[in-house]
Amino acid sequence: MKNFIFGYARVSTEQQNLDRQIDALTRYGVNTVYMEKTTGTKRERPELNKMLERMTQDDTVVIESLSRLGRSTKDLIELTELFQSKGVHLVSLKESIDTSTSTGKLLFTLMSAIAQFERDCIADRTREGLKAARARGRKGGRPKVNPETVKKAVKLYGTKQYSIQEIEELTGVKKATLYRNL
Repeated sequence: MKNFIFGYARVSTEQQNLDRQIDALTRYGVNTVYMEKTTGTKRERPELNKMLERMTQDDTVVIESLSRLGRSTKDLIELTELFQSKGVHLVSLKESIDTSTSTGKLLFTLMSAIAQFERDCIADRTREGLKAARARGRKGGRPKVNPETVKKAVKLYGTKQYSIQEIEELTGVKKATLYRNL
């Protein structure tokens, strides 16, 4: 049986576009592309799981960049170990990594660690910034919605004359807030 080349493309939100990743994977020559619109921090990624089930020895998984496969070093390393245990190669186009080579394995490990370090630094700076803002009397997060406006949204919902989207537009109360108050 011929070795298969799988492509995996992911964006974090429904509004984002997969075209750039799909174009890169197609240029590489993948046989099948698995596509998802979900955050990389979620453990359950149905399309990734389908691909993982289909992989067999000597297949190759191609991604546009490491960030598309996982959001943490631990997650990336676990996936790479799974690929290794199945005899599957990983190619990351952006980072020029190919785990079928010893240099590729080393680069993958180093790049994953650096990417995790960068995310940790961003999180540290965010926490420090919030702490400094609080020390000056400012609060982070979204502004509170006026309770009277929420009551109005609940009343509109109760009339069954308006859709959730119309209620959001009329009152400015988001769907999650409305449902939380129903």
